Amino acid sequence: MSKDYYNILGVEKGATDEEIKKAYRKLAHKHHPDKAGGDEARFKEVNEAYQVLSDKEKRSQYDQYGQTFEQAQSQGGFGGFEGFRDFSSFADGFEFNFGGGQRRQAGFSGFEDIFGDIFEQAGFGGPRSRRSRTARGEDIQVDMEITFSEMAEGMEKDLEIYKYVKCSSCDGDGVEPGSKKVRCSTCKGEGQVQTQRRTILGTFSQVTVCPECHGEGKVPEKKCKKCSGSGRIQEYEKIKVKIPAGIKDGQSIRLENLGEAGEHGGQAGDLYVAIHVLPDKRFERKDDDIHSEAKISFSQAALGDKIEVETIGGEVRLKIPAGTQSGEVFRLKGHGVKHLSHFGHGDQYVKIQVVTPRDLTREEKEIFEKLKK
Repeated sequence: MSKDYYNILGVEKGATDEEIKKAYRKLAHKHHPDKAGGDEARFKEVNEAYQVLSDKEKRSQYDQYGQTFEQAQSQGGFGGFEGFRDFSSFADGFEFNFGGGQRRQAGFSGFEDIFGDIFEQAGFGGPRSRRSRTARGEDIQVDMEITFSEMAEGMEKDLEIYKYVKCSSCDGDGVEPGSKKVRCSTCKGEGQVQTQRRTILGTFSQVTVCPECHGEGKVPEKKCKKCSGSGRIQEYEKIKVKIPAGIKDGQSIRLENLGEAGEHGGQAGDLYVAIHVLPDKRFERKDDDIHSEAKISFSQAALGDKIEVETIGGEVRLKIPAGTQSGEVFRLKGHGVKHLSHFGHGDQYVKIQVVTPRDLTREEKEIFEKLKK
């Protein structure tokens, strides 16, 4: 039975990106297996749904094809020129790149090939070199919540992601173990094929990368049974993420080549971990400084004292001079957050609150009466 990713996250089909992210964070926090009462299976299901619905291209494909959208994509269901009759309507809103150096709109890679060849045939460019169509895997972005203390100390956390990984059976080349690669029958080992294309400028001979061998000139004699020759499969993968001390709320950590594996041995994408620091009622962060409050009695303020103050590194003693007024701020040098870009730490600023006593005894009242006079 197919999964309803919208139902899993508890959002409507027309939900905004922010609504989807908010629903994911709430459910991921609720079901995280490290929490008491967490549900690992539910947590994995929520992550899988978010990784699809948070990606605009995947979400669009899922809305159209449901659970089979990735199979449809691998079969070419999301690209090409079929269905387009009016060139102007096709071209509207898309970037055109004849040089091959810029990233294209997803799903329309054939457009560049056609017009690149048109200009070469007309004498505006040199011969095209053979280019492999082996695609780089997609980047992934996930959210991770950490506590204020974890932010201050730095730590390493395990992250489990449902994604495309290199097939362990064929090591990504798509060949069934014990078999080998043979010459591609479609392109006769050339890695490219020539076709006739009818365009608005006339009929042109077009040389393109072979769709069967992706430019390599060879294909598996027997495709890997585990990955059907694609070189990758979808699995849960555990990844260790090192969180540096002092990271700010909203910052992202880039883990190179830990995104989704590319097809046919293509390079993996990158993984981006967006960090969300949970608030702490004891502390407030401003840049790399920490702000907090400490309460003292009327007598401590009047006579002076030494008090214990909470810091992100533990308790320290703070000297309160005689005559301290409510609202005064004292600095604890070097007790703030570790600087990310250079050596050292910020400071902690402690605001003093003088507590007015209540329910005085008779003796205490007499003392205050004498002070009043």
